[in-house]
Amino acid sequence: MIEFKDVGVRRDGRELFAGASFQLHPGHKVGLTGNNGTGKSTLFALLLTQMGKGDTEVTLDRGEVSIPDSWHVAHMAQEVGATTQSAVDYVLSGDEQWYEINAALNDLSSVSDEQIGVLHQQFDEIDGYRTPTKAAQIMAGLGFNTSQHELPVEGFSGGWRMRLNLAKTLMSRADLMLLDEPTNHLDLDAILWLETWINAYMGLVIVISHDQAFLDATVGHILHVEQQKITLYTGNYQQFIRTRHERMAQQQQAFEKQEATKAHLDDFIRRFRAKASKAKQAQSRIKQLERMAELSPMMADNPFSFQFYEPANMSSPLIELTHADIGYSETPLLRNANVQVTPDTRIGLLGMNGAGKSTLIKALVGELGVLTGNYRVSDTLKLGYFNQHQMDILDAKATPIEMLRRLAGKTSDALLRSFLGSFDFRGDRIDTPSELFSGGERARLTLALIVWQRPNVLVLDEPTNHLDLQMRQALTIALQGFQGAVVLVSHDRELIANVCDELYLVHDGRIDEFDGDISDYGKWLAEKRKQENSADKSTSKKKSKKESKKFVSRETDNSQVSNQVSNKAPDNSSKSNATTPALSKEEQRKLAAEQRKRTAPIRREIEETEKALAKIDEQLATLEEKLADTGLYEESRKSDLLVLLNEQTALQQEHSDKEEKLLLSMTTLEEMEAEF
Repeated sequence: MIEFKDVGVRRDGRELFAGASFQLHPGHKVGLTGNNGTGKSTLFALLLTQMGKGDTEVTLDRGEVSIPDSWHVAHMAQEVGATTQSAVDYVLSGDEQWYEINAALNDLSSVSDEQIGVLHQQFDEIDGYRTPTKAAQIMAGLGFNTSQHELPVEGFSGGWRMRLNLAKTLMSRADLMLLDEPTNHLDLDAILWLETWINAYMGLVIVISHDQAFLDATVGHILHVEQQKITLYTGNYQQFIRTRHERMAQQQQAFEKQEATKAHLDDFIRRFRAKASKAKQAQSRIKQLERMAELSPMMADNPFSFQFYEPANMSSPLIELTHADIGYSETPLLRNANVQVTPDTRIGLLGMNGAGKSTLIKALVGELGVLTGNYRVSDTLKLGYFNQHQMDILDAKATPIEMLRRLAGKTSDALLRSFLGSFDFRGDRIDTPSELFSGGERARLTLALIVWQRPNVLVLDEPTNHLDLQMRQALTIALQGFQGAVVLVSHDRELIANVCDELYLVHDGRIDEFDGDISDYGKWLAEKRKQENSADKSTSKKKSKKESKKFVSRETDNSQVSNQVSNKAPDNSSKSNATTPALSKEEQRKLAAEQRKRTAPIRREIEETEKALAKIDEQLATLEEKLADTGLYEESRKSDLLVLLNEQTALQQEHSDKEEKLLLSMTTLEEMEAEF
């Protein structure tokens, strides 16, 4: 286990932790939370330093940190350098033990025969033959297709490099895994896959994340850093909020602000209930909002308190796509799209990675023209569009107040500073050039500039990627009070559930209304993955069986055997060759019969091994279906999960052993037939 005893840490002259004491055990899944600047990254750096890893050393001011000497650590770094190494090779390098042994086996020039045997034994012990398959599965889960495996790392964008970095980290055979914002560059289907992976991981995981739903689905403990103290809570993020609220409620000022926030939510629920009482999504959203009322205490010490201005004027519809084909270079990615955005619209767009959500967004805001069909906007349209590109084109040399003044004209300086303060730009940060801002600060500034312009339609493409939990909560409440239309793409399930009235699914080139809520979408994704996996396995089995039949028929065909025998040159001199008589047809038939008789046992062995492999494949497929059940990962069913995982590991090992046996048998058969 990891144990902190009265730990104190200073960094750059500032005390971050004082008297920190807690224990973390193998198998724990821990969420590390706290406001920006409280020391979450420093805690990671301290753990890495104690284990002899990491680029930044952090020393103890006092206290003791105890970590088992035998433990290995994997850390998801925040940067990936440009390299010509292929993507799959980069991911495989995360398994350092496998990577070193595999490299040695591929270069035996300086290895003795005895060492070769040891290397093969080590390779077998770590199940090295299945490691490339594991890498491919992780890459697929994170959204990579097989055609991207051999592409160089330097050819990927920054976001996709971060996915590669996460895949490399997940490949590690570590006892302790440190994940810093692993969901930042993932879409929803990749996040759901990652949740399943973390729940199945047997080691200790500590994760920094601002995705509340992700934390609720994966962690059973929360380490909260606040006011130089580190407190360990049992339970997921929601349970942590309730427990913390009980402590905060002792302070009257916090209590009053909390009640005001609850009143705001209750008012919104009443208005919402009156508007849409029949729709399935409406009822689901009411439940989500009622549950969110429990989270409102987190706003008591929230530095963000902004709201959207009421739009000046609106007509209906504001944006309309009718029978539109949308795509690039005359190739439609989406066909017959029909989307109408009215003042009451609150759409959440769902869909797998690459399905076309961002393409639809670009068409709605007019960045991408339709190939066929109609695109119309109202004369009253005032668009507020947020995406990564908007953040990237901020004036790097300008300060927040300079950028806001360009929009605000003669508005007083005091009013501008007050407005920026609601986005937590205070003091020196108001007069700091944006090139010095973090990703979260740039995202907040972009949102502030959008809010000031009083839009009547908000089109938001992943607005929470760089936002912490408190800013996400403030954004959620602000969007709930917004009087205009909202079109949202986000991997933050809480944001979608609490803001959107209707969900649209982008899939297979179509855009259809999704009949269900955000939790139903998770089930839909799991079912789609199961279908795709079954299809892939079916194709793989057919291919394997076909190739196996080709091999057997080729090796046992009488005429081919006869030809091989008649054309085979004996090991005598050319003079002997010249005098060796050709075999008659009768002799060839006898020789072929003798060959079939002699090789019959090994051919039976090959057939039996192939049948055994097919049976194991079926058992593994059944297990994977059971493991796809999300209820299996609840704490109460942990023992059931462990039984299934152990069974899966045993079957995978047996499968690997059978494959090796099959390969050796086929090699033996070839050698025996070559003797004739």
